[in-house]
Amino acid sequence: MEPVHDAVRWGILSTADINRKLLAGAAESPDVEVVAVGSRDLGRAEEFAQRYGVPRAYGSYDELLGDDSVEAVYIPLPNTMHCEWSIKAVEAGKHVLCEKPLSRHAADVAKAFDAAERAGRLLSEAFMYRHHPQTARLVELVATGAIGELRLVRAAFSYALFDTDNIRLRTDVEGGALMDVGCYCVSGSRLLAGEPERVFGRAHVGPTGTDWVFTGSLRFANDVLAVFDCGTTLVNRDELEAIGTEGSLFLDDPWHCLDPVIELRREGEVERIEVTRGNPYRLELENMGDALRGRSALLLGRDDAVAQARVIEALFQSADRGEDVNLAEPIHGV
Repeated sequence: MEPVHDAVRWGILSTADINRKLLAGAAESPDVEVVAVGSRDLGRAEEFAQRYGVPRAYGSYDELLGDDSVEAVYIPLPNTMHCEWSIKAVEAGKHVLCEKPLSRHAADVAKAFDAAERAGRLLSEAFMYRHHPQTARLVELVATGAIGELRLVRAAFSYALFDTDNIRLRTDVEGGALMDVGCYCVSGSRLLAGEPERVFGRAHVGPTGTDWVFTGSLRFANDVLAVFDCGTTLVNRDELEAIGTEGSLFLDDPWHCLDPVIELRREGEVERIEVTRGNPYRLELENMGDALRGRSALLLGRDDAVAQARVIEALFQSADRGEDVNLAEPIHGV
C-alpha cells in the first residue's frame, strides 16, 4: 500500500511513560507527525520535546489545545482525567485518541462522546491491540467456525508492582488491576462474545485501597461464558483463549502483540498460525488519521467505549455488593 503523505499533525497531553510506545509507532508511519507536547511543567515538556524530537512544547494542556496546527491529540493522562480532557479537546476543535480505559463510569463516557458529536470531532478509546492483524485473524477464525460453536472465553493479564506511590495503585486517580489491565480482558471477551447480560466480580483490595487482584465472570447470550483474572501484584501473565465445541484458539501474547501467533488446538493437535507483525500503536494512529481524512471508518467509537465502561462499572458494583449485576438494567441512566 502506498503511503498517503497527508500526515495528521498530533499533539500529546502529558509526558507519561506510555508516550515512548506511541512515539515509536508514530515514527514508523509517514501519515503521522507529532508536532507538540504539553505538560503542567514547561521544563518537563521542553525536556521531553528535545529528547524525542517534538517541535513544540507547552507548559499547560490548554496551551497545546490552543495550537491551531494540531489536528488531533493523544491523551495518556490519569484515568480520572480522561473524559474531562477529551471533552476539552474536542471543544477546542481537536480529534481525540484517549488512552484506555476512558472511564469506569459509563455516563461520563457517554458525555464525552456527546461533546465530540456536537463538535463534529472524532473520539476513540486507545485499545491498541484491537488494531493488530492478530486480533482480526482471531475474530475471523472464531466467526468461520474453526473451533465449532464458541462456548467460553478465558483471559488473563497481570504483573507485579509493589511501589505504593505508583499511579496504578492510587485510589485518587482510579487505579487498580481492573482499570489498568483487566479492561483488556473485558474488551477481548466482548470482542469475541458480544455484550454480556450479567456479570460477577470479586476483588482483593490491597493496602493502597485499589484492587490488587480482580476476577470476573460474564454471561452472554446463547449461554456463552467468559472468565478472567487480572492483577497488579501477580506474576507477569497475558493470555486469551476462545474455547468452542470442537477446539480452542490460544494467544500467548494477545495484548502487546509482539509475537503474533495463534495456536489452533483441535483433535489432539496444535496448529501454529503465524500472523503479520505490526506496531499496534502505529496502526491505531493510522486508523484515526484515515478516519478523520475520510478514507475509512473509525474502528473504536462510541458504541464500543460506552459498552466497555458499562461492563467495568457493573463489575465494580458486583464486587462491592457481592452479587451479580444484570446489565439489562440501566446503570446510572446509561
